[in-house]
Amino acid sequence: MRFLFCLLAAFILNGCVQSQQKPAQTADFAIEDIGNGIYVHHGKHLDIDTGYQGDICNISFVVGSLGVAVIDTGGSLKTGTKLRDAIKKVTDKPILYVINTHVHPDHIFGNAAFVPSNSNAAKPQFVGHEKLAVAMQLRKEAYDKLNVKLMGDDAKGSIIVLPTIQVKTPIELDLGDRKLTVTPYPVAHTNTDLSVIDSKTSTLFTGDLLFIERTPVLEGDIQGLIAAIDTLKTYPVKQVVPGHGPFTKDWVQALNNEQRYLNALLTDIRANIKAGKTMGDAMDTAAAGEKNKWLLFDIANRRNVNTLYPALEFE
Repeated sequence: MRFLFCLLAAFILNGCVQSQQKPAQTADFAIEDIGNGIYVHHGKHLDIDTGYQGDICNISFVVGSLGVAVIDTGGSLKTGTKLRDAIKKVTDKPILYVINTHVHPDHIFGNAAFVPSNSNAAKPQFVGHEKLAVAMQLRKEAYDKLNVKLMGDDAKGSIIVLPTIQVKTPIELDLGDRKLTVTPYPVAHTNTDLSVIDSKTSTLFTGDLLFIERTPVLEGDIQGLIAAIDTLKTYPVKQVVPGHGPFTKDWVQALNNEQRYLNALLTDIRANIKAGKTMGDAMDTAAAGEKNKWLLFDIANRRNVNTLYPALEFE
């Protein structure tokens, strides 16, 4: 039950191509064109108490000469449909791949919008970590109930779509004039994390291995996440699209900021445990020096302590 609580808490927070590009903006669904065939919709920094509606994470697409890859799809069929419609405004090329960077519902339930209603129509390949399918199935009932509770009618049609390509080691996806390298990680933010690098622009999509502005959250292993950040810093990229927050060219600093917070959190929880203090004490004091550096800090940081304290007690 503690695992389920932590899981739900983490969710709550938690050339030729250029010639065919058209404006992708709509009144209620802004798309940022960051250049050379890469587009990002930035989710809102909302928590359950401020109106979660299935649109809180970054969802992106990459346009190649052969077709399109989607990277995360949002938290509902409604959000996924808006993304699909935005893609149509940019290009008529087929959607070849839908990549889920991890299992959290704000990133996966828009998948339903990319399943063709006509059984004879071409279906994209759905790409995920080798552990994603099992994680999706184990969490389906809990996620379905939570979606209805939080979104009401907007949860309708938001079905689980399992990966058809399960990534165990890094793979390349061919979009024609560009390739995407998809890399899986050991347990970090979750046990299902992937990153994606576009060869044409040297753009790294981190999923929730990186938060910018919004307080980082995790349900997995804090030391694994710190190690994953060290790995991300070694990549020869020029810009980064995080799981939450603005895209950046100052990406090493963004990773350093998150790592600073995680190290402070880890150090302070360990100190509380060593001093015999309760988890409640740790919730009030751990990483307190980071409070003014992050949005949604009070609620997200407390959830992080709730997730991490029991595991760190038995180190």
